[in-house]
Amino acid sequence: MAPLTLLRNALRPGQYALRQCPLRRVLPRTVRRSITQGTIRKRIEAEWEWKEQAKQIRKGEKQSFLSFLEERGYIKQIAGGRDILDRAMTDKRLGAYVGIDPTAPSMHVGHILPFMVIFWMYLHGFHAITLLGGATAKVGDPTDRLQARDLGNSATRKANMAAMHFQIKKIWASVEVQGRKHGFQRQWSWRRALVNNNVWHQKLTVIEFLKVLASGIPLGPLLSRDTVKNRQKKGNGMSFAEFTYPLLQAWDWWHMFSHNRITIQVGGSDQFGNIVAGIDAINYVRRTVLEPLVQEQVLPPTPDKEYMWAPYGITVPLLTTPSGEKFGKSAGNAIWLDKEMTSSYDLYGFWMKTPDSEVERYLKLFTFLPLSTIKSTVQEHMKDPSQRVAQHLLAEEFVELVHGQQSAREAAAQHKAFFLGRATKNNDATAGNVPIAWDNAPSTRVKLPESLVYGQTWSSILWSAGLVASKAEANRLIQAQGAYVGSRPGQVGGMGDEVKFTPIKAPHQGDAVQYIFDEKHLLLRIGKWKIKFVEIISDEEFREKGLEVPGWQTKAEGAKAGGAKNQ
Repeated sequence: MAPLTLLRNALRPGQYALRQCPLRRVLPRTVRRSITQGTIRKRIEAEWEWKEQAKQIRKGEKQSFLSFLEERGYIKQIAGGRDILDRAMTDKRLGAYVGIDPTAPSMHVGHILPFMVIFWMYLHGFHAITLLGGATAKVGDPTDRLQARDLGNSATRKANMAAMHFQIKKIWASVEVQGRKHGFQRQWSWRRALVNNNVWHQKLTVIEFLKVLASGIPLGPLLSRDTVKNRQKKGNGMSFAEFTYPLLQAWDWWHMFSHNRITIQVGGSDQFGNIVAGIDAINYVRRTVLEPLVQEQVLPPTPDKEYMWAPYGITVPLLTTPSGEKFGKSAGNAIWLDKEMTSSYDLYGFWMKTPDSEVERYLKLFTFLPLSTIKSTVQEHMKDPSQRVAQHLLAEEFVELVHGQQSAREAAAQHKAFFLGRATKNNDATAGNVPIAWDNAPSTRVKLPESLVYGQTWSSILWSAGLVASKAEANRLIQAQGAYVGSRPGQVGGMGDEVKFTPIKAPHQGDAVQYIFDEKHLLLRIGKWKIKFVEIISDEEFREKGLEVPGWQTKAEGAKAGGAKNQ
């Protein structure tokens, strides 16, 4: 009879992994969870529904999802084979991701196209992940750039990361609303997530990266890329850090592939080379891994199922102006999605300038409107193009997606009133005492003088930062654990390289000091959406800039009175 210890270990396959094997840290540990009968039933029902849908698609009774994307104009290139990807997406509920580095405080219109594919996948039942590149932003993607990116300092990167994190969360909230608006009923099986690659890169060692992934990547294809050649011939050269960027991006994919079975990467057409490099890297690791627990996560149970486990890539067309120029920050004509950088009125106006020749295409790409609605709208538009019916619909739908329904309605009303001569651009409609929601959150940045931070209670700081109307309100929020400060994982020290919050537990004086990061910044939040990125400056600089915040006047008057008394 086998020893009892051996029998126990047989039930724990992770015990057979060598301690020195790097893949022990790369792959998920087996976690025992109690699964209820209800959950099991829901899984079985979801799997059955997917199989029934696949039967309908194979019979020609229903359109495949890839064909749906093609019909709306989202597909530029496919890595891994169009027909086999179509079959895989039909037969299995695959996972997909799109990533963005927070190299600016906001996404722009050009970024949203690959995100739209992920949003559509989510609404059709696929596992959807949006990745924020907190780690890769420290290196910078060199693709199609002749000069190295200005990466900014640590404080700038963290501010950008926090701003973009909440921007993506808000857009996801809007996708849920848009889905319901256009007839999509949320299913139990729908899965989405917003992740930051700092989570795994900060645990990754150089040796682990080189041994597991980089050792299988030939140097030739990397050197032959147009980006590398152009930087060497026409630009200012390329650093080794930038040269390895495609491999860092490949590691992101491998991490999610092995942990979450994310088999599809979506990106702009300029990302095709990076996506192909990622596919090569994943296939190399899958071929060379010997650990049984790892194989179970990344290899199909039988060879005939390989097509459902293989990595694939999808690229979308790059957004261009009518003259063919690319929209983007470096091109100098970016249309930002942040309200503070491009107002709802101006964003609405941007879409109103869409040529008649492009408006149908943009309605398909940038809205969740059914094709039948788009077709009828364009037909109505062509009866009297001067009314800009299609452009108004495009503008209102897009502003609603990124700024919310209230902002979209106000922008539409302002535009119509302005061009009828009844109002001006600055006649912003306001709603008093509106509860803070994802689509009406106020400005996220504020400067505070040192005297209003150091030695102050949390209630005073929250009040001065403009997050609450009074210190009493701040105290109530703190007691209810509704106020938060950006912190490191483990709730110790100021915020690190990922967006994490810890509740403010007591309004003691001086507590804020331990959460200051990069010597002069705080990240504060109340509720779910209301955040403030605080920059702490000297009292002298604050006074010279002529700034005002709650509590400053009292400080200034006190200082003035004290000075007069000493004279």
